[in-house]
Amino acid sequence: MSLVDRLNSDMKQAMKARDKVRLSVIRMIKTALQNESIKKMKELSEDEVLAVLSRELKQRKDSLQEFENAGRQDLVEEVSNEIAIVQTYMPEQLSEEDIKSIIDETISEVGAGSKADIGKIMKVIMPKLKGRADGSLVNRLVRSKLS
Repeated sequence: MSLVDRLNSDMKQAMKARDKVRLSVIRMIKTALQNESIKKMKELSEDEVLAVLSRELKQRKDSLQEFENAGRQDLVEEVSNEIAIVQTYMPEQLSEEDIKSIIDETISEVGAGSKADIGKIMKVIMPKLKGRADGSLVNRLVRSKLS
């Protein structure tokens, strides 16, 4: 079952269950996917759908950080619930150990040895980890390996 089919099915279930939060998040995801499809003027591939989901998740995580800094606990809870719903549609996240091993492989593949090579490594490693690891975590781990 494709992700879009799963979203449609889950939207119907959320309507029947009168789960307003889940329904709202699913509609936001579907709208983002539709907007991206219109922008590209074609059906989205699974990778493109994953990129849109990652972007939506990142936006919510950024909002969560801002709300925490502002002390808005009511909004923190709301956005935390939205993050949990979006994450159910993301692929299984890799553990930090798995990410470190992929980083080691990529460093040897690229032949990197200093912090000046971080850009080269990130350019090669992010397509490998697409949707399965947070970019900021990967960047932090790469920096620690090269220091």
